[in-house]
Amino acid sequence: MSATKLHQRDYRPEMRGTLDGVRILDLSRLFAGNVCTQMLADFGAEVIKVEPPEGDTLRAWKTEGISTHWKIYARNKKSLSLDLRNPRASEIIRALVPSAQIFIESFRPGVLEKMGLGPDTLLALNPKLVIMRISGWGQDGPYSQRPGFGTVVEGISGFAAINGFADREPVLPPMYLADGIAGIYGASAAMIALRDVELKGRQGQVIDLPLLDPLFSILGPQSANFRLTGKVKPRTGSRSTNSAPRNAYRCNDGRYVSLSASIQKMAERLFRSIGRPDLIDDPRFRTNADRVRNADALDAIIGAFIAERTQAENVAFFEAAEVTIGPIYDTSQILEDPHFIEREVIADFPDPDMGILPMHHVVPRLGGTPGSIRTPAPRLGEHNRSLLAEIGIDDAGYAALVASGVVHGEAIKA
Repeated sequence: MSATKLHQRDYRPEMRGTLDGVRILDLSRLFAGNVCTQMLADFGAEVIKVEPPEGDTLRAWKTEGISTHWKIYARNKKSLSLDLRNPRASEIIRALVPSAQIFIESFRPGVLEKMGLGPDTLLALNPKLVIMRISGWGQDGPYSQRPGFGTVVEGISGFAAINGFADREPVLPPMYLADGIAGIYGASAAMIALRDVELKGRQGQVIDLPLLDPLFSILGPQSANFRLTGKVKPRTGSRSTNSAPRNAYRCNDGRYVSLSASIQKMAERLFRSIGRPDLIDDPRFRTNADRVRNADALDAIIGAFIAERTQAENVAFFEAAEVTIGPIYDTSQILEDPHFIEREVIADFPDPDMGILPMHHVVPRLGGTPGSIRTPAPRLGEHNRSLLAEIGIDDAGYAALVASGVVHGEAIKA
């Protein structure tokens, strides 16, 4: 283990981001909604996570008994724990809606309406409200009532079919790809809709955000290519069907590097650097199209060269030759890498359970109005009292809500 340490950063509760004054009621569960509101919270939005009595599902995703997912994606947020099956809880939500600019939910289509919180009701209470409805498949269409987990979406979208190796089964992503992309799209959509309200004076609107559409949108021109050729894109492992060489190569220390020479000058530079200038005029490798057709032979030559050196040696060698290469890191290497540390791509923050918690910093980086990490992820129901006081619920009323099972969370013990 290197002596290099991550930068230790303090929470900055005094900072106010460019979204200061924007209140978001977030009734979503799991990953997409939490990614969306974490991004907005980092830039100053007041995000009120409305959680069920057992808490948001992310709280249950634990490692060594610690809810690391929750700690990262609920930073800068507040927690209000309500039993939304109780009609009194819906009344509380309706009372908070006039103070909000954005409302987010991820129930199956139709559930919000059954709770008495459909878009017509919400917009009647607050005509300027932006309502984001996250689901697996969208608010309409033949699949709208199907369970919308990201895994199923990653399969049906076409992503899994092109991911992996030709002689193996399709590979689903080892992380929450569909949810994460939807969350990022969601943050953009919320800001677009809010701009329409604030700068153009228009009414609020409903954002229909399924997990399927954003993931499908980044897969490239698969449909157009199929229409042109009648051929489905094959699984090619780490290779590209558009350029060569491009692959992951094994080093002699068991680690890997990723190398890409997608333009002609880079390919020629690569051939010279490995002592094979003859490959430049080799008919198998003369053009990019030639190299794609003969990728097996090309990878054998490059792979043999790389296999003689360690990961670090390969990176140093090819960087000196100005050939595009990079190490394929695991997490242990990321935590020691000087670029990640100096740019604070990841940094250590104080945490009540772990002492310090490594997590990604604010993304994206705005030079004039940067975001900040101001508070840790909230305890369940931590902000019950203060938020309910805003809508006129005094101590006696609060005690009654607790006794009736409408309000839950740690704060009721105070």
